[in-house]
Amino acid sequence: MGKASRRRKGADTGSRPARVEPAPFVARPFEGLPNETDWVAMREILPAATATVRFAKGKAPEGAPDEVTVATVLPMAWPGLHRADGAVLVSTQSGSVSGDASRDLATSLLAAAEAEQGVPVVHTPGSTADSPRLQDLLDTTADFEVTVHNGFEFWVGDSELDAAAQESLDRANESVIPTVRMAGTPSAYWCRIGERTHIRLVLPDDEDVATDALARLRAAGDDAVGAGTRLLGAFRACGLLVPVWDLDPDKEAADYEDELAEFMERYAAVLGSDAPLTPEERRARSGLLSRQVTLR
Repeated sequence: MGKASRRRKGADTGSRPARVEPAPFVARPFEGLPNETDWVAMREILPAATATVRFAKGKAPEGAPDEVTVATVLPMAWPGLHRADGAVLVSTQSGSVSGDASRDLATSLLAAAEAEQGVPVVHTPGSTADSPRLQDLLDTTADFEVTVHNGFEFWVGDSELDAAAQESLDRANESVIPTVRMAGTPSAYWCRIGERTHIRLVLPDDEDVATDALARLRAAGDDAVGAGTRLLGAFRACGLLVPVWDLDPDKEAADYEDELAEFMERYAAVLGSDAPLTPEERRARSGLLSRQVTLR
């Protein structure tokens, strides 16, 4: 190779675009958003639910509505949808392509808001370190109130469906696990799976701190939510801890409101303890960890 060729090759190398940095991993991607625990519930444990969010001033794309519906899932696992009636929906459970669920959802949100009406978002570009997060786009002074649905009618709004579309919606509705939001405890959800019933609760504290508190209660025999209930274990999700109880299948969600509130009082009482775990509490913690599964 001659000198001129080598110079040309060097010049080409120098003109390469700068390397795109991937989105960094964020252990608690929804921290800083109102009702972080319900964001986690929407992403991890709720089958059919919606909530409304609002763009911060000046953050909505041109022509997009100020309010957007956050949904658990959308048809065909679409990340987003700009419905024909102008409504914009974004799915929390369409999967992640980076280590930061907040960036991934923000990318889907912008893609749906910028899409033409009546057009779904089938694929979204990968998030990078420069991609905005939900915390950058949304009005964080607005409440995040979850509505649990019995089916997926919110996909279509007031639109009339033909026979094939209605059949598809009916099939999707048959897969929904009956779920009830507990009235007295934030981010607690009763559900019926087959012949068994459970409560799944998203605790608001860092997962390691919450695990220690739960271990203290378990060692003391105070980890139930009423007679005939049993703490099955807990799983980690988006940096938080989600304990799961097995319940009396003949009772309904309302029957556990008082017992769950009493559990939360016991949990709060041990949460702030800085005393070293006792041997019994360490064994209880090891037992909890041995059955934990980390989601996303």
